[in-house]
Amino acid sequence: MLTSGGKTMADDGRREDDRGPGAAHRGFVVMEFLLEKLKVLNYEEEVLTKHNMKSLSRHYFVSSPFLSSNPGEQFYTFTIIAAWLINEAGRPFAEPQEYDEPNATVSNILAELRALGVKVDFPPSKLKAGSGEHVCFVLDQLAEKALTRRGFSFRRPNYPAETTEEESVMEDDAELTLSRVEEEMIEEPDEEEEEENVMDLEALKLRTSHPETETSSKPDEILEATVDAAEWSLEVERVLPQLKVTVRTDNKDWRIHVDQMHQHRDGIKSSLEEAKSYLDKLQEDISRTLEKVSSREKYINGQLEHLIQEHRGAQAKLSEISEELERVKQEMEEKGSSMSDGAPVVKIKQSLTKLKQEVLQMDVRIGVVEHTLLQAKLKEKSNMTRDMHATNLQEPAAGPFC
Repeated sequence: MLTSGGKTMADDGRREDDRGPGAAHRGFVVMEFLLEKLKVLNYEEEVLTKHNMKSLSRHYFVSSPFLSSNPGEQFYTFTIIAAWLINEAGRPFAEPQEYDEPNATVSNILAELRALGVKVDFPPSKLKAGSGEHVCFVLDQLAEKALTRRGFSFRRPNYPAETTEEESVMEDDAELTLSRVEEEMIEEPDEEEEEENVMDLEALKLRTSHPETETSSKPDEILEATVDAAEWSLEVERVLPQLKVTVRTDNKDWRIHVDQMHQHRDGIKSSLEEAKSYLDKLQEDISRTLEKVSSREKYINGQLEHLIQEHRGAQAKLSEISEELERVKQEMEEKGSSMSDGAPVVKIKQSLTKLKQEVLQMDVRIGVVEHTLLQAKLKEKSNMTRDMHATNLQEPAAGPFC
């Protein structure tokens, strides 16, 4: 199982079924640790803002059926963050592009991870999903290497001292925090003998102001000392360095608050100077890295300029060929549909049938016209014959009168 302390996948040496019930949720813990490390590395400004990405959620790279996300977007985000972490760890690595081959990209990332001294015993195909325990493991290890190169390490938290319930009720949060600081600043004697020899003026005042709280045992006559004066002086000289008078300070006094403000101001100044040196060093490292990336980008663009031009020309030719192919396909589809369609044949048959009917009608009309012409010719012939007979008859009749 992957852990955030640098273990590999083979360290546990157990199968998925033999792991404990909490193994399925360990990826969530690794992802939360990873997110904290990325925040320390300031990934929001250096990665998210640069690539116009959204902030990662607490369980972004965890593979779970209850967390639905876009695998393509997850894989692209994983490669971008991995490339940035590799550069932060001191290894130059070109930023992946969206059209790059996924197998080559994950193989290069694992090669850089091995070069950083991390043992990897799983195939690159485990990272193509863009989520899961392997992705969290790779990013966590790269973030750990980047933090080590910057000289950053997580420390154990310092928990404040617990206060009593009465103090938490009587004072608000601000006064409670102030009282804790003041209690730490006040030095208390460690030895029991000093506590016994300290004279408490407040207790003395209470004792003198309330004499009825103690049992009075006044003597009936004047006491006379039986101690030698020389021995008394020697004893006073011996115990004099041990006698101390303490005055209880009032935590609400404004002078104490002013002194504490000065002390805090001095502490802030010293911390600011130390942090400023680290920030200046970090700025120099980032500037050098950006210059290297910019020069590398310019070099790659210069080397690949002719290939880019060839690629653009090939794309233009491909678009022309695609358009021509689409036109030919459309013509073939139209011809194929027309050849397989029986509607034109049906129309031809209908036209032939109609032509036959029209031919029959024309034949009938021609027959009628021929009959009419024949009748007209016969009639004309009969008229001519009749006229001829009439003429012949009239000529002999006219003879005797001539």
